[in-house]
Amino acid sequence: MRKRGKILMGIGFILIAGALSLTVYNTMQEKNAAQNTEVVLQVFEEEIEYPEPVEDPAYIPDYILNPDMEMPVKTVNGQPYIGKLSIPALNRAFPVMTEWDYDKLKIAPCHYTGTIYARNMVIMAHNYNSHFGPIKNLSEGDEVTFLDMDGNLFAYVVELVEELPATAIDEMVDGGYDLTLFTCTLGGAARVTVRCTMVDSGQYKDLRKMDRVR
Repeated sequence: MRKRGKILMGIGFILIAGALSLTVYNTMQEKNAAQNTEVVLQVFEEEIEYPEPVEDPAYIPDYILNPDMEMPVKTVNGQPYIGKLSIPALNRAFPVMTEWDYDKLKIAPCHYTGTIYARNMVIMAHNYNSHFGPIKNLSEGDEVTFLDMDGNLFAYVVELVEELPATAIDEMVDGGYDLTLFTCTLGGAARVTVRCTMVDSGQYKDLRKMDRVR
């Protein structure tokens, strides 16, 4: 019995050590992600220029004439980004990478599918507190903005916050919303999903204040 007890205690210590190691690893990953966000957003602040307003009432931006156009890309620290997502209600702003994989998700939120111009973009991120962990706290009517690399700003309001099963890929992608944000719940059994509707877009100065995190 003593031998069996020692074995069980040893297994217990190993499990506790493993859990602590995982916690430390995740904490370091989140810290690195937060630091990367600060660096990349500073580059965006310095380099993304808002176009001057166009006075011609007949002017139509290229992204409206050609909603299937590719989104412009800026490379920072060797990684490609398509824009900046801002959520004032959470006092959060995020650079968004052009495509996702598991390594990129450790760095920043990632484009999952669709485009901002076609009004069907889906963005995913880890549930780090510095990434999409807090989006479960959003409410209907909260503002969200997306700034592309050409300085075009797209303004949204939250329409719905829901949980979808992890297997509900089609429902996630084909939900019929202008912008969708999602992250996994703890344990990964479901996806916290924020659905947004576009309320305005353009290059104009009165929209720029919406790009600032409160």
